[in-house]
Amino acid sequence: MSGNIGGLSRARILVDGVVQGVGFRPFVYRSAVGLGLDGFVRNLGALGVEVVVEGEIDSIESLIDCIENEGPPLSDVREVDVCWMDVEGLCGFEIAGSFDGGDGVGVVPPDTAVCSDCLNDIKRGGRFGGYWATSCVNCGPRFTVVRDLPYDRDNTSMSSFEMCGDCRSEYTDPLDRRYHAQTIACSVCGPSVFRVPGCDDDPVRVVAGDVLSGKVVAIKGCGGTHLVCLAREEPVGLLRDRLGRDSQPFAVMAPDLDVVGSFAEVGGDEREVLTSIRRPIVLLDKKRPFPLSGEIAPGLHNVGVMLPYSGIHHLLFSYLDEPVVMTSGNMPGRPMHIENDVILDELSGVVDSFLLHDREIVNRCDDSVLRLHGGNKRFIRRSRGFVPESLSIPVSGDPVLAFGAELDNTVAVGKDGECVVSQYIGDVDDPRVFGYMKEGVENLLGVTGIEMPDSVVCDLHPEYRSSRYAREVGSPVMVQHHHAHIASVMGEHDVDRVVGIAIDGAGYGLDGSVWGGEVLLAGLESFERVGGLSRSLMPGGDAAAYYPSRMVAGILYPFDGLKDVLSGLWFPHGGDEVDVVVQQLERSFNVFPTSSAGRFLDGVAALLDVCSKRSYEGEPAMKLEAVGKEGCPVDIDVPVVERDGLYRLDVREFMVKLLGLLDSYSRKDVAATAQVGLARGLVEIAVDEALDRGVDKIAVSGGVSYNELVMKEIVRYIDGVGDVDLLVNERVPPGDGGVSYGQVVVGSARG
Repeated sequence: MSGNIGGLSRARILVDGVVQGVGFRPFVYRSAVGLGLDGFVRNLGALGVEVVVEGEIDSIESLIDCIENEGPPLSDVREVDVCWMDVEGLCGFEIAGSFDGGDGVGVVPPDTAVCSDCLNDIKRGGRFGGYWATSCVNCGPRFTVVRDLPYDRDNTSMSSFEMCGDCRSEYTDPLDRRYHAQTIACSVCGPSVFRVPGCDDDPVRVVAGDVLSGKVVAIKGCGGTHLVCLAREEPVGLLRDRLGRDSQPFAVMAPDLDVVGSFAEVGGDEREVLTSIRRPIVLLDKKRPFPLSGEIAPGLHNVGVMLPYSGIHHLLFSYLDEPVVMTSGNMPGRPMHIENDVILDELSGVVDSFLLHDREIVNRCDDSVLRLHGGNKRFIRRSRGFVPESLSIPVSGDPVLAFGAELDNTVAVGKDGECVVSQYIGDVDDPRVFGYMKEGVENLLGVTGIEMPDSVVCDLHPEYRSSRYAREVGSPVMVQHHHAHIASVMGEHDVDRVVGIAIDGAGYGLDGSVWGGEVLLAGLESFERVGGLSRSLMPGGDAAAYYPSRMVAGILYPFDGLKDVLSGLWFPHGGDEVDVVVQQLERSFNVFPTSSAGRFLDGVAALLDVCSKRSYEGEPAMKLEAVGKEGCPVDIDVPVVERDGLYRLDVREFMVKLLGLLDSYSRKDVAATAQVGLARGLVEIAVDEALDRGVDKIAVSGGVSYNELVMKEIVRYIDGVGDVDLLVNERVPPGDGGVSYGQVVVGSARG
């Protein structure tokens, strides 16, 4: 320690983490002044926050302790670096202007729900009374309005709105909770909300009346647009007809937990997540009988539920006392609309009225979706409320940019042991979503303060749009899809060797076939395929994914009486199509091998007449889970065989066994048997491989790991073994939304 003069010293404190836009500088100001210290605090853009103080050594150490342990509610201090220096004679303490601190991994905080203080302001009179965009340093939009670092008002879409005198006074008062709240605004000076077509009354009141009358409305919020209607049969049916969505589930927003409890099962863990400042959509089991429209989540045992998180939602529910459908405002397969003119143009044939505002949405951000397994959160979609928080990775090095998967795409950037995963982007096989992905890359680099990296990573599939774009940008490292899934678990848990169970719908394999039910011996840089599901055939290729009765044929072939089995299933063209499918298999024409767990579950769903036509990703397997949860699995031997030196669950023999059960058991029991048996076969192989190879950790990832029946069986089996630990995704989705994070882990490890 240098510069110790008469008990005085000077320290430069660098603070990294979520420390911008969360009231961290005024917190430091109040703490430093209270301790009698001189100096300043300022933002350093991507490098975090800098604090320079002079004073008594004990007081400086007390300030460091406060910084490390007592930050404001939305802050997350991850690293504190202290450098002691010579005293220079500073006088007073101030909050200095921001400084562009280079290209480290900056962290802009995510959007959060309106806080209780601001909600009280909205309910009271004054300039915040009834004002939809009320926020403070502890709540409101961040990521969706920021253009660049540092996170200051001039770098956000709020720069278009000049503060009134009252807002300016609060913004510049370090003791006020709106001090340097970059989205501060009131009814005098802030963005305005309006209805289309126009009205003379309060636009929120009029739109609420539209909803109550059974109409469908579009409401522009913080990160995008929602389509809203009452959760009743007629309005929901109207919304489905206009959107052309046959059965894709809609989310529901309810005014409070009591209303949620009237139609869904809500435990303590679910309550905590639902009411958190992040306000995700949470999948809850439906109450029976389900009192809302059966068309909200047809054929599923659960429903996505969220509580109001913005001022505009709370104002809407001041006129409504029942749940509403609140689903993404876009036509199927397209990005959520955010520009007013596009919203009006694209949704004019879908909605009856619009509630819009004039604040620009810089970063589109869908609602996050998660479900709880045994109290543990499993992300289905990690977006609003969580993005762009950084995640640690077990490898530190130069910047890496990952382009993610083709479906449920996210992109990610990593550097120096940290990774930031983008918001949910969608299926980039659609040109408009692909354009959104490219925008997402630019925005991600902008909010992290990282220049375009030399190192880029993409999926192994050479024809994915994301892979082709990666080749345009640079010379990408190609990462096999299922290795990326398992690497995402390894990255979260900071381990470098596991046996992984990768279970999903499809991923391009090293042999050019469609993988999806794999047991891998995985390190961070490479992997070895050591087991999994046996191969089936996909007659017609992708057609088998959309019409899963084709998968029954592809799994059972060759099988005596195959035509008889298929004749009892649904095909779009009836018996003629059955003949064509059988001929394709016999001639090996237009058939493709697969080891996909998702396609196996699709086939079982078709065999049991649960789902014979897929209208959205994962539909057959999700509906099969709903049926299986009501059944009791039959105790049968799961056929595991050795082929080509690998142990595989023989899905053909397994399907034959399931077919034989139909004469004696209900389809609920057979559905449960199929899912539990799939899990048991794979986990038996994985545990045997782990014990043989001296590996004590098994990682499970991939979209099928959302399945509660599958995961319960894997947990039960591993708990019974006792010599291995189970690792799963906790901070990124186990589905394809987590692939970009896994790609960054692998790409960083390969250097």
